[in-house]
Amino acid sequence: MQFRTQIPVSKSDFPIDYHSGIVSLGSCFAENIGEKFDYFKFRNSVNPFGIIFNPVSLETIIRRSLQKKYFTEDDIFYHNDLWHCFEVHSELSTADKELFLKKLNQTLDEFHKLLIESSHIIFTLGTAWVYRNVENGQIVANCHKVPQKQFTKELLSVAQIEESIQNIILLITSANKEAKFIFTVSPVRHIKDGFVENQQSKSHLITALHQTLSTNFSAYFPSYEIMMDELRDYRFYAEDMLHPNQTAIDYIWVRFFENFVAEKEFQLMQQVCDIQKALHHRPFNPESESHQKFLDNLQKKITVLQKQLPHIRF
Repeated sequence: MQFRTQIPVSKSDFPIDYHSGIVSLGSCFAENIGEKFDYFKFRNSVNPFGIIFNPVSLETIIRRSLQKKYFTEDDIFYHNDLWHCFEVHSELSTADKELFLKKLNQTLDEFHKLLIESSHIIFTLGTAWVYRNVENGQIVANCHKVPQKQFTKELLSVAQIEESIQNIILLITSANKEAKFIFTVSPVRHIKDGFVENQQSKSHLITALHQTLSTNFSAYFPSYEIMMDELRDYRFYAEDMLHPNQTAIDYIWVRFFENFVAEKEFQLMQQVCDIQKALHHRPFNPESESHQKFLDNLQKKITVLQKQLPHIRF
């Protein structure tokens, strides 16, 4: 398969290894990257509060979690038979009020721990378009299908995005001085905002990131640029013609790990991949002697790997 000339990606000064603690946050492409880390058995967590697309809402939930400002009844609302919170994704919404608050605050504690203990935090910014709640003037992470008249839509300025990025880095480093940051812009186009509006949004995010990430503990990965220029063909898109398909996700992941994962881990990653493929193997005769030997050899490989990396579970 032919690709266009590769976009340069700087080698990381703080490479990820199997002892790293990784948190992937942001838009749905963060979930794609997180799934890859999970597959290769890195110590990885993805979006504890669900997908969050804009940088202001990411700052809000990070600030709340690090300051341990627990959710109360004032932070939630009832709509369409479920309890929701404007600061988190609807995947956390539940029908039971007390259970919902308990879940939110348990997740807050878990997220707090992740932020202060993780070595690498990866942010995937999705959009600069935001919705502001007209009742309190707050930017929401999710509208939860509340009537549109309750919100005003606006485009974050480059300065607003810069401020949020700076605040995010400052908040986390004040609690975790070892944290390293990787920022990227999601390759998913938000066409519901409009073609021109999507380009405005992405350009604001990219400009803000390039004007902000000048420290030695922050890096930029050009996933949006790779999708737009190296993979500029609809054969790399899913059926909706907006999201990257599996081929594109795999390609962007390869570009990412080649530059952000320590080379010393490549052999271990291959071992993990071989085990994963073997685990998904479907035998013609599960009871045969040859298959039992295959399973025995597979378990030996897993045991050897787990002695090196006790956190790995298959």
